[in-house]
Parts: sequence; C-alpha cells; structure tokens
Amino acid sequence: MGSLLFPEYLLFATLFSLYTNSIAQYEHERAALYALKHTFNDPFVNDNWNGLQCYENTSFWYGIQCINGRVTAILLESSGLSGQPSTGSLSVLSELISLSFKNNSLSGNIMDFSSNLKLKHIDLSENVFDGPIPRSLLEIESLESLQLQENNLSGTIPEFNQESLTLFNVSNNHLSGPIPGTRTLRSFGFASYFNNGSDMCDSSSSGSCHFSDTNSRGREFKGKSIATIGMVFVVIGLVTVILLLVLYCKKSRRIEDLMKRYPFEEKDDGADLKLDEYDPDGGEKKLVFVADEACRFDLNDLLRASAAGLGKGVCGHAYKATMEDGQAVVVKHLRELKPFCTEEFTKLVRSIADQKHPNLLPLMAYYYSQDEKLFVYRCVRNGNLFNRLHGGRGSRERILFSWSSRLTVAGSVARALEYLHLNSNPSQNAVPHGNLKSSNVLLDDNDTILVSDHGLTSFLTLPMAAQHMVSYKSPEYQSSKRVSRKSDVWSYGCLLLELLTGRVWVHSAPPGINGVDLVKWVQRAVREEWVAEIFDKELSVEKKAGLEIMKLFEIALRCCGESPEKRPEMTEIVREIDDIKGGGFSGVQLSTDESFSTHASTLIVVGGIGTRKSVRFR
Repeated sequence: MGSLLFPEYLLFATLFSLYTNSIAQYEHERAALYALKHTFNDPFVNDNWNGLQCYENTSFWYGIQCINGRVTAILLESSGLSGQPSTGSLSVLSELISLSFKNNSLSGNIMDFSSNLKLKHIDLSENVFDGPIPRSLLEIESLESLQLQENNLSGTIPEFNQESLTLFNVSNNHLSGPIPGTRTLRSFGFASYFNNGSDMCDSSSSGSCHFSDTNSRGREFKGKSIATIGMVFVVIGLVTVILLLVLYCKKSRRIEDLMKRYPFEEKDDGADLKLDEYDPDGGEKKLVFVADEACRFDLNDLLRASAAGLGKGVCGHAYKATMEDGQAVVVKHLRELKPFCTEEFTKLVRSIADQKHPNLLPLMAYYYSQDEKLFVYRCVRNGNLFNRLHGGRGSRERILFSWSSRLTVAGSVARALEYLHLNSNPSQNAVPHGNLKSSNVLLDDNDTILVSDHGLTSFLTLPMAAQHMVSYKSPEYQSSKRVSRKSDVWSYGCLLLELLTGRVWVHSAPPGINGVDLVKWVQRAVREEWVAEIFDKELSVEKKAGLEIMKLFEIALRCCGESPEKRPEMTEIVREIDDIKGGGFSGVQLSTDESFSTHASTLIVVGGIGTRKSVRFR
C-alpha cells in the first residue's frame, strides 16, 4: 500500500516544489522592481508601483507587462526618470522580452544582460548612460532591436553578429575604433554609427564608416573559386565607383546651381530679413535672421563651425557653435514638435521675434525645413543662474553670490515676465513663458539678466509640454489640467525660493543631481518654525539686508500659493521689488552678535521694523 502511495507523494512534492519556486521568483522580481523604483524616486512611479505587479497575463503597474505571472516587458519611455540603475538591476527578470527607457535622464553604466537571454527589444536611447556597451548583449541570440543612440557611451562596439538583429543604432555617443566587420553590423548604414569617433565614420557627405576585417582568417583558407568570385566583386566594385562618381558630379553641379539660385543676402540698411523667403517647395534654403545683429553669417558658416554640446533642453539638444571668425552662437536643434506647415511655423517664430525687452534673450535667426528646424541665439558668456547659484559650493574659488546681485536677478526676471504677460494674447491657452527655471536665466557680460526659452510652449504637443515644461508642474495643472499666467507666477515664486535658500529646486535639477520640492520644504519649515535652516548660508553675512530678504521671502510665498487666483500679478510683484530696491526696507541692521538665520528662526518681519506678521501659503 505504501509503495502505491509513493508516486502520489512524489507528484505532490514535485508540484509543491514548482509552486514554491514560482512564488520565490515572483517575490524576487517584485524586489528587483522595487529597487528600480527606489533608484528612479519618481512620484508617478512611486504611486503606481505598489501591490501585486502581475496576475497571470495582466499587470497592475504602469509600464509593466506580464505573461503567466512573470515580468516580460518594462516600457517607461519619456517619463522624466533619473538615477543610476545598478548593473545587476535586471538579473532576476529572466523572462524579460522588451525593455525601453527611451528619452529619460538615466545615467551610469548600462545594465548587465547575461541573465536576460530572452530579450528581443532594447531601447535605452536619449539618456546619459556612459561607459562601454556591455558584452553580455552578445549572448542574447534572439535580439532583434538595440537602440543606444544619444548617450555618452565610450569604448568600442562589440562584435554583434546575431542574424535576428534588424534594428541597430549607436549614433551620437563617444564610441571609438573601427566597427567590427561582422555581417550583421555591415548591414547597417551610416546613420547607425553617425557622430562618434572620427576613426569610426567620416562626417563627409559620402557618409562612409570604417569596418574592421574580422573575416580575413577564414578567407585565407578559401580556394581558387573564392578568388574568382573576389575578382568578379572587384570588377563590380569598380563599376559601382564609376557610377557613384558620375552621380556625385551631377549632385555637385545641382548644389552649385541651387546655391547660385538661393544666395545668402545681407541687406545694406541692416533691416531684418523677411520671414517669407521660401523656395518653390516651401522649405528655406538659408538661415533667416529675425534680429538686427551686427555680425551675420550663412548656413555654411554654421555647419563648418566647431560645436560643443550644452545639454538637452525641452525641444532637443543645444550646442555652442564657434565660427572661424571667433563668433560664438547657441544653436538649438528642435525636435518632437507639433506638425507645422511653413506658414504656421513662421507665424510662431514671428511672435517670438516681436517680443523685445532688455531682459529677454532675443532670437537671432532660425532655419526651417521639413526635416530640420534650428533656433540660433547669441552666446551669453557668463553662463546661467543655476551654475552661478550652485556651482563651486564649498570650494575656495567660489565667489559669494551677494544679496544685491540676487535682488537684481529677482527684479530683472520679474520685469521680463511682466512684459510677456502684458504683451501676449489672453485668448490663447499657451503660457507666456511656461518653462521659467534657473537654468533659463542667463548672466550677460555687463551684468544684464536675460530670460531665455520663452515662447516654446506653442511649439510643443500637450503631452510633451506636460512632461517637460515647468508651468505644467504647478498645482493647478496637477489638479485640473489647467495652466495660465498664474502658472508662470508660481514658477517665479519657486525661482525666488531657490535664490533665497541656495538649494536645488527639483524642476531645475539637471540629470544626475537630486533636487527638492522647495514649495513643500519651505512650507514645512514655516509651519514647524525651523526657519533658521531656510536661508542660504551665504546670506548670513548680509546683516543690513535682513528685512529686505524677509520681504522677498514673503513675495515668494505668495507666488507659490496653492490657489492661482490668490497669487499676485507680475505688475504688482515688480512694484514691490522696486520698493525693496528703492530703500524702503534697507538700512535696518540685525545685531552683530547673532547670525541672521538665528533671528529668522524667531521672527519673520515683513513690511518694516517691528511689524510682526505670520507668513503662510495661501
């Protein structure tokens, strides 16, 4: 009888073991996803990645797909994610088929894929990953697409030779050396390798790439038949070269004809070039200047200029281009815009060019075609407010950012916003600026403050604006999906808090730097009365400016109010800041034997000497 029951016990033990292993795998995968969530520390992911991640073929988590209770896909494209995933962060996700972190700000080395042998689709493009391309990718035999373009990868390209690989792109990195001459890698064109080391691909119009000869050892053992076939290919190659030369000559003549037909023209009277000079196909063949600049140049000068990357902005990458005569400009390569016809695009550009104010960075020129859209600005040499405020902290080389300079920034930005608010069409839904942050406030040579990136909201689709534009992070958009001029006021208030606290605002933080939600942080400080920790330590030496600092702090709190209707108008803000600068709050000195922050912790003074007033968010 016992012998008859033994098979049943064995079957039960086997099923129980399988069930236990399945539960263990499920828990391991959830732990791996929680680790990724902790790395991203993104509010949206934090809210959505909770509870059971999979139930059979259904996932309850955003961006996660499951089959039979196992994670098979992680798709978090354009989600504003940052952080450095560990190289082993995916090691337990052995059933993973698709992985996409496209268009985020993830950094560090690319993950190890030696345990993800079922992967077919990998897209890590448009991030800031660095280091080499992991050789563990060579072990994935079923790999169909690998997109690593627009990162900071270095080193050489591994010898990919999977026959299944039909989509491959490593352009716009820092890779070096010749491309391995495998059959798979040779099947991809110039665009897959563009803008890496000069020893990889030529940047000439021929667009040729240098492949290493990985198959030479095998050819040494081929017989005469191979030599004959080789000779045939040589003849075919010569014929092909001759044909290409003929086509190249024809193309060169055509380009010369087009350049003669559409020459660069500079008006003698210095007036702006008109924005309606198009070719018969509707595309412009030259830069169109929209500002009265003393020095002008043509598109060829810009293309020949040496370029240095400045980073990725809302609409695409920005470059500093230095031309042969030493003139430097900033070029913004616009991408992922709304679909525009020529007339629509020109109308929006004209609206930006018409906004002229001493504290706005003017648009110098633009280029428009169906495939390429560029904005050109004058290069402001003293950098931006973010670097001035946060750069070099703790070093001996840092120059203290004085209170008078910070107050000048506050007043100049306020006047720029006031101008935008008074000179924009109230019937339009677009916010006049929409992306005000410290990295978009520039410091000119003569200490003039210039606000940049105004007017870009109209060029973006709503999903892109909601993802990247600062005004769309305001409380009213989070609750009612609505933005207005008061959203700009909220952004301005947060900028003032960044000026006063010296802390990095979460929406100003570049990739790789963690910021804080200054509105909630300061609100908590005021509520719990530990105001002593709010203000930048560099302001502690400004003893005579104590009441001025408090007045600006009170303005910042009003601007950051939860209710848009209770926030002040920019005209009112400009008047109040002018009152501060005019001396209405100056000349009052805090006692010399105590620090400014100590006084701030016990008394918030606004409006003058001896006036006590509680400061709250409205």
